[in-house]
Amino acid sequence: MDLTFHPVTQSHWPDFEQFVEARGGPHYCWCMAWRRNECAGSIPGKAGKKAAMKARVDAGVPIGLLAYFEGKPIGWCSVAPRDTYKRLGGDESRQGVWSIACFFIKRPFRKQGVSRALLDAAIAYAKQNKANYLEAYPPAADSPSYQYMGSRSAFEQSGFEFVKMAGSRRHVMLLCIQ
Repeated sequence: MDLTFHPVTQSHWPDFEQFVEARGGPHYCWCMAWRRNECAGSIPGKAGKKAAMKARVDAGVPIGLLAYFEGKPIGWCSVAPRDTYKRLGGDESRQGVWSIACFFIKRPFRKQGVSRALLDAAIAYAKQNKANYLEAYPPAADSPSYQYMGSRSAFEQSGFEFVKMAGSRRHVMLLCIQ
């Protein structure tokens, strides 16, 4: 597959919006589940989550990458500075850490290497933005939840190392990208 990748900025917002709101897209969460927010609790409703994500993009806060095939967005990776997320279980003493919190691939493009290509693009994107480390939080293979966070084996194949468990289901994986 000949894929291209673009960070979600104001100019790519319409593509992100179309991707998320498309049938089968992650419109239920707008990828805000793991994001820090100004509210004490969760952001209510799809419209609230969309508005919160749009505000980040408008403020120039990195939120992630879109994968494109033939000019259309087909995949998403939430990759951004760790301090823009809620606590995900990593070592908070490290500086310059970016986190990968989720992947979403449109159904017709799954099992074709898109998530692997997005992972490679996410590593390059974090490095380009002068991150020192990249963390990921894949679940245990038999976990009934969090599957959108990627697989431990995929991160290991890209050079990530296991650091510790975050709760009973998620592995904290770390890649030094300096």
